[in-house]
Order: sequence, then structure tokens, then C-alpha cells
Amino acid sequence: MTSVPEPLVPVLAVVGTGLIGGSFAAALKRVGQVGRVLGVGRHPLALQKAQDLGLIDAVADLRQAAAQADLILLATPVGAMAGILQALAPILRPGTVVTDAGSTKADVARLARQALGDRYPQFVPGHPIAGSEMTGPEAADPMLYHGRKVVLTPFDETAGTVQHWLIRVWEACGARVQLMDPAAHDRALACVSHLPHFLAAVFMAQVAHAEDADTRLNLAGTGFRDFTRIAAGSPEVWRDIFVSNRQAVLHELDDFEQTLQQWRIALQDESHPETLETLLEQSALARRFWGGRMP
Repeated sequence: MTSVPEPLVPVLAVVGTGLIGGSFAAALKRVGQVGRVLGVGRHPLALQKAQDLGLIDAVADLRQAAAQADLILLATPVGAMAGILQALAPILRPGTVVTDAGSTKADVARLARQALGDRYPQFVPGHPIAGSEMTGPEAADPMLYHGRKVVLTPFDETAGTVQHWLIRVWEACGARVQLMDPAAHDRALACVSHLPHFLAAVFMAQVAHAEDADTRLNLAGTGFRDFTRIAAGSPEVWRDIFVSNRQAVLHELDDFEQTLQQWRIALQDESHPETLETLLEQSALARRFWGGRMP
């Protein structure tokens, strides 16, 4: 009789069963690489919905998760990480691997060192670069990570077996894993993720507070929709991201303001419209080149 191979993750605990955590569980379930999924969270109704949708097999508390899980994914706002890690510290089994899905990494790595003591090498900071403006278990998508990048920023002390196993887990979800230094990750993401969300939210606020907001919004088309889509994301999640990566985002804002001023001057210069055209052409070429590299 042929034995069925054990899945990569016999028992998974997901802390936060919304879009990110729910999609992780769903992706592993889709390819048969998880045995049992425990859901942990603050909101009983959301946990029940996750169970009804088949994202999780049972609701658990953090102590039960720590006692049973081979892998614990923290898919919560970054601001909640400290409390969770502190609660895990005295109950974490030696063989359990913990990772997260937060959009900042240097602060999470620092919190793990402080909270977990000598067990911090069991924690592997991670960031799946995938998402949606949708929230909650209903938004979970088993294909969310397919073809997307996941950044891991393991500690020097992280065992190679742990690191390679977690890479295999993410690859089972269809993701492409990249290893980075936490500070380098935060600087890059401040530019290509955090600042765009900040600007989209600011622009949406400007339009919404205009005296003729209804007229503007009634005339808005796909360009406006695409530019402002990310402004609909979770305020709690993005507040924590901006606060935890404040200095890098402020640095990017400084650079953006300098570039904006350059473009403003070009727009004001009525005698040399070719200057503005050159700037537009440079941006168009850069966007097309980047778009051509996307999978």
C-alpha cells in the first residue's frame, strides 16, 4: 500500500485570518501542503467566517497554536507584533518556526530579538509583496501569491534548514522568494509601496474634501480608479506601516517634493514646453520598461 507523503506543514497556525493569512492557508490547502490549519485572532465573527469558508480547520488561542503548530504566520498589523511575540516567548516550542507578513522588517526583527530571547532564531521575518484593497476572510485568494515575490530577512543565526524549509513553503504557494537585509528592504519598500499608498490617500482626501467632490467623482475614470485604488486599504494596517517605517517614508517624501518642484517649474515655463515633454517621455519609457519586466 502506497503511503501518502506528509505535507510540508503538518500543522499551520495563522494569526490573523484576513486577506494575507487566509490566502496563505488557502494556497497551501490548494496544493495539499498543509495538514491542519488553526486560526487565531481578535474577532470571533471573522474566525467563524474563515472556518465557514474552509480557510481554517479550527479556532485556537495563541497558547494552543504554540503547542501544536509547526509554523506560525503572524498576519497582523505591525503594531500588534510586539504583544504577540511577547506572549509567544514563554510558550514557543523549540521546533516551531514563526514568520510574519508585515510590510516593514527592521522593526519586526528588532522586536523578535527583544521578545523571544534566545529563541529569536526560530523567527524568520517575511514580507509577501502581494495584496489587495480588500480585507477580511472573504478576500482570501489561493492564487494571491502565485508569481509574486516574497522577501525573507533571516537572522545570521537562523538555521539553514529552517530558512530552506520556509522558502519551500512559500514556493509551494507559487511565490518567488528573495533574501534581503531588513534595512535595505525597508528603504526600497518605502519608495515603491509605502510612499505610493501615502500619496494615493492624500490625493483621495483632497478630492473628497473639495466643494465639488461629487462632480469630480462622477467624472472620474479608470485612471483615477487605478491611481486611488490602494487608498481603500486598511487604515489600521497602513497607520502601523507608516509609523514603523517613518524615517524612510519621510526621506522618500523629501525626494518626491524635490522632483515635484522640478516638474512644477517645467509646467510653469510657457516658453519651453519641450522640457515638460522630455520629463513625460522619460517617465513613460521607465514605466514601459518596468512593465515589460513584470511576469
